[in-house]
Amino acid sequence: MDFKLLARQYRDELLDNILPFWLEKSQDREFGGYFTCLDRKGNVFDTDKFIWLQGREVWMFASMYNKVEKRPEWLECAVQGGEFLKKYGHDGNYNWYFSLTRDGRPLVEPYNIFSYTFATMAFGQLHLATGNPEYAEIAKKTFDIILSKVDNPKGRWNKVHPGTRDLKNFALPMILCNLALEIEHLLDKEYLERTIDTCIHEVMDTFYRPELGIIVENVTLGNELSDSFDGRITNPGHAIEAMWFIMDLGERLGRPELISRAVGIALKMIDYGWDREYGGIFYYKDRLGHPTQQLEWDQKLWWVHIETLISMIKGYRLTGSRECLDKFELVHDYTWSHFRDSEYPEWYGYLDRRGEVLLPLKGGKWKGCFHVPRGLYQCWKTLEECK
Repeated sequence: MDFKLLARQYRDELLDNILPFWLEKSQDREFGGYFTCLDRKGNVFDTDKFIWLQGREVWMFASMYNKVEKRPEWLECAVQGGEFLKKYGHDGNYNWYFSLTRDGRPLVEPYNIFSYTFATMAFGQLHLATGNPEYAEIAKKTFDIILSKVDNPKGRWNKVHPGTRDLKNFALPMILCNLALEIEHLLDKEYLERTIDTCIHEVMDTFYRPELGIIVENVTLGNELSDSFDGRITNPGHAIEAMWFIMDLGERLGRPELISRAVGIALKMIDYGWDREYGGIFYYKDRLGHPTQQLEWDQKLWWVHIETLISMIKGYRLTGSRECLDKFELVHDYTWSHFRDSEYPEWYGYLDRRGEVLLPLKGGKWKGCFHVPRGLYQCWKTLEECK
């Protein structure tokens, strides 16, 4: 495998295709912030603004400015989005709404914890890019609110009746593994280490089930398995993404045993999620093989495959695992041949089980300027370090 050639492929796709698309097509020059509902050609088909996707795009362009090149247009894009978020995205107390109208009026209340997590990431990177202390303060205050919500992320908007089947979800400890490192420069060292230890424990000792050899999405408050729709559901992509977060933490903490364990789990989750008939990784599975309540269970999603690419190339770089490299090649071939649009910029997000395009959109309520560019960047930089 020619790592230098592959690194250029990922770099060029990021810098020549993906980032120019979002820079040109998504910025709302009249009201600020970003359009994310973009059709195949990049035309806006809906003007609602989803806070978590606004935060992701602020983070992305600030991150590229900080890590790749000090391009003024990237910083300008990030700052204008951050200012829109600062002005309209929360209720005045950093409770971040889920969505707004184009001009910034609240549409959906602050029920979704990921509005908070990506606001924290956004303002953390903006502070690094600009040195503006106000951005640091927003990130820190929002992070404190996130930690206060760990036991009940949806707060008063939680639909579940308490006391009957109380479950906790994998997504929040998983995202905190990444978020803690993202805002490391803003946190007290002891506070940071305590948060990281808790997140690693939750991901690797609570949601990873050695008796099953896989990661589950929900467990009881007593850390037991639940034989219910929510208790049986697995999301292979989530688990695989979390494992590269753990690899990064293992490298940061000097814990090779943690890296090795994360690599082993990621490989298991790919085998578990791989569609042996049509290729690609299933979106959802039931751990007991029952029908899922998610009707989209057999779709092939962009982010699942991109996160798998990151996890496998990092696993190879950190451990030299030939199996990681083989899996990277397998998923690379599937991803570039199925998700990349050869006619228009940006990538498709949603394929049916057979790998045919299900929705031709390039952005929507759930897909924005995040997984594709972050994945291309991570793979580019990791491939440059591979031998």
